[in-house]
Amino acid sequence: MKISIRPARWGEMPAIISLPKLRDFFVAVHGEIIVGCCALEIYSRKIAEIRSLAVASHYGGRRIGSRLVSACVRRARSRRVREVLVITESDRLFSRLGFRPFHKQKFALFRVF
Repeated sequence: MKISIRPARWGEMPAIISLPKLRDFFVAVHGEIIVGCCALEIYSRKIAEIRSLAVASHYGGRRIGSRLVSACVRRARSRRVREVLVITESDRLFSRLGFRPFHKQKFALFRVF
C-alpha cells in the first residue's frame, strides 16, 4: 500500500472531519451558524490538550474563545484529568483563564530547525 502526504485540498473537508472524534469538540453557535470551535483531547487521566480553537473573525471580542476553552476545562475536571495543556501564541487569553508556562513538562517535545 503506497501512502503519500500532501496538503489538504478544497472539497476534502468532509473526509477530514470524519477523522477527528466529534465528541471532543465544542462549538459556539449564533442562531444556526457555527461561529467558533474548540476541542479537548484527553490522552489519559494525567493529561489532556486543548486544541483547534477557532472563532470567526467578525465575532471577535465577544469572549467566545474564553467560553469555549472554559467548556473544555470543565469537561477535563469532570473526567478527573489532572493537567490540561495548550500550545498557543495567544498566551494572554490562556493566562487570563489560569494557564501558566511549565518549562519542565515531560510531555512537551520540540524539534527546532
